[in-house]
Amino acid sequence: MQNENLKVLKSKANRLPKLPGVYIMKSKSGKIIYIGKAKQLKYRVTQYFGSGNNHTEKVRQMVLNVADFEYVICDSEFEALVLESSLIKQHQPKYNILLKDDKGYHYIKITNEKWRKIQFSHQMNDKATYIGPYYSSYVVKDTLDCVRSIFKLPDCSRNFDKYSKPCLNFHIGKCFAPCRGKTSLAEYNETVDSAISFIKSSDATKIIPELTAKMQKASDALEFEYAAKLRDRISAIKKLGEKQKVVMCSYDNQDVFASAFLGDIACVSVFNFRNGRLNDKNHYFVDSVFDKNELYGAFFEQYYSRGDNIPKRILLDSDFSDKDLICEWLGKISGKKVNFVIPRAGEQKKLVEMCLKNAGDNLTEKSKSSGKEMSALNELSKLLGLKAVPRIIESYDISHTSGDENVAGMIVFKDGQPLKRCYRRFKIKSFMGADDYRSMAEVMNRRLFEYEKGEDEAFTTIPDLILLDGGIGQVNAVMPVLNNHKIDIPVFGMVKDSKHKTRAIAANGGDITVKSNRQAFTLLNKIQEEVHRFAISYHRNLRSKKMIYSQLLDIEGIGEKKAKELLIYFKTIENIKNATQSELKTVKGISDINAKRIIEYFADK
Repeated sequence: MQNENLKVLKSKANRLPKLPGVYIMKSKSGKIIYIGKAKQLKYRVTQYFGSGNNHTEKVRQMVLNVADFEYVICDSEFEALVLESSLIKQHQPKYNILLKDDKGYHYIKITNEKWRKIQFSHQMNDKATYIGPYYSSYVVKDTLDCVRSIFKLPDCSRNFDKYSKPCLNFHIGKCFAPCRGKTSLAEYNETVDSAISFIKSSDATKIIPELTAKMQKASDALEFEYAAKLRDRISAIKKLGEKQKVVMCSYDNQDVFASAFLGDIACVSVFNFRNGRLNDKNHYFVDSVFDKNELYGAFFEQYYSRGDNIPKRILLDSDFSDKDLICEWLGKISGKKVNFVIPRAGEQKKLVEMCLKNAGDNLTEKSKSSGKEMSALNELSKLLGLKAVPRIIESYDISHTSGDENVAGMIVFKDGQPLKRCYRRFKIKSFMGADDYRSMAEVMNRRLFEYEKGEDEAFTTIPDLILLDGGIGQVNAVMPVLNNHKIDIPVFGMVKDSKHKTRAIAANGGDITVKSNRQAFTLLNKIQEEVHRFAISYHRNLRSKKMIYSQLLDIEGIGEKKAKELLIYFKTIENIKNATQSELKTVKGISDINAKRIIEYFADK
């Protein structure tokens, strides 16, 4: 069936014009799963539906899920780029490189209350004063740490008009404690103003002459305590200035990008320089990408898609094929000429090297946590005789109480780690009572039907391995289902010992002992415990709701509708028990007599 579909798609691709445009790949349900641009549509799209030998695994998976495609002819490759960028932003297709950037902007907030506070904020939502925006939280938090270190401003919510005992921050020298009642409002506001000047200044050391003059004036007026505070501020700013020289650059505004790779995972680091100093930095991890040419072409389209705060100068660690096209696009949306520069020597080269080291360090840190998992997956692959390392594993467990509230849980592990957004629950629908084999077969059948529909993210990818909580009986129950759907996936059971630990893997050739394979054993137990927890928690939740419902339904005059309204309003049975008659009457449909009967019912319990 799949081969027939590929022939149809290839035939359609062969009829495409040799013109620039955008192509849109769709699943069986009509959902957009990939958007790309091409200088020649025919040449680019036919590549997908020819021999898959040269495709990456990600492209192979995408092609398997393509049921049809559409295309839009454009006047130029530049026009195709603009349209592609707009469509990707709108549809967020699964198989495009997508930057997970849901954090939004960040700001430094100065409240407008009597004793002003300087705070971190995710958004501008009141009449306070804001400094920003910043793309990441790094500089905001770092700047606030510096401000509190230098100016010793409080970060609490106390009312400084009232005297109170100072907290630990005062005793360790991190706050001058206006709560003690020894600081005037004028002195406090002067400190806040100095802190704001420090935050806004491109060079922190520029405020030193002003502070030095104030220190001398205080000393002449014999205000030695205040002069000492100013002296400490000056000293702290000088130390900070020395630190900042490391990340200063001769160009006022520029962004620096560099990327590091580990297998098919890339990390892109970004340094944003504004007013000559490091203003922000961030890093992005991108999966299923193999070279910088592919990565940067997609990355810059999304990174700068907001269209604001684009500098004229962008430093890069390497060239990429769409560089001129992206430059033209950035110039169009920013209204100024934008250049990519790959520096060969000097300060600018050092900045790129620093950015590249940052990308490598972040990737190394990520790989430390994944190294053990990948080693365990390799060991598991050898143990089970798999053709490839199982990067995506699905596991299933059935849970019920003597057939009551019969449910199943599906969990997904990717690269040895839980992928919780793809966990799914199932209620067994095809029969009543207890039959784990039939339950497992039903769940697998429904899961594969969802794959064919191609709508739910959790079901659109076929796993590399399926693990069932149970023995060979469960395996034999699902194999006919897989065969009916013409899908070939390795399936094994996880056989438990008396301590509920996985002692062996059930296969058609007999049980495979796993305890001698320490890393695989640990991973299998982690999966088995997680799928059991997930399934049984769903079962217990349903049973708990059923028991609560049955209690409420025992009350005269309370039917399913009123019971549901009571639970929605009060959340728990305990809250209903403790509610007064007037509180119960506020619930939709609950009359005075209903409320009395509820109180009488629980009074007897």
